[in-house]
Amino acid sequence: MPDNPVLIRPARSDDQEKVWPLARDFATSFSPRRDAFDANWPRLVDAPQTILLVAEAPRGEVVGYLLGSSHLTFLANGPVAWVEEVMVDQNQRETGVGRSLMEYAESWATSIGAAYLALASRRAGPFYLALGYEDSATFFKKALI
Repeated sequence: MPDNPVLIRPARSDDQEKVWPLARDFATSFSPRRDAFDANWPRLVDAPQTILLVAEAPRGEVVGYLLGSSHLTFLANGPVAWVEEVMVDQNQRETGVGRSLMEYAESWATSIGAAYLALASRRAGPFYLALGYEDSATFFKKALI
């Protein structure tokens, strides 16, 4: 794994402006709106059962983020955790930033007693397979907005 000098840490309120460009460029099936991002940011930063991480480079720039959540299930006899979004700046890919974000999320999921950590991905399958994830289901969605 390449040397990775970034710090993975929980997001703070003042990270909002640094995360927006990454969130804006993340989606392909939706077009993130700035007003919705601004409304949701403060609600997600401190939300219970939610993890919002940033990858901070040595000069303070945010080069990646991860958003995840947990919920109770019958199937897994308790909590499970989901990664909703992982985004790494294009210039920082293949440097270990994504791996570090996922490792932090795995530690969080373990700490809350989650039976598993899961995510859906259309474009980054080989990355998640390399981290030890397995392809286990087909993801279905129906747009409601």
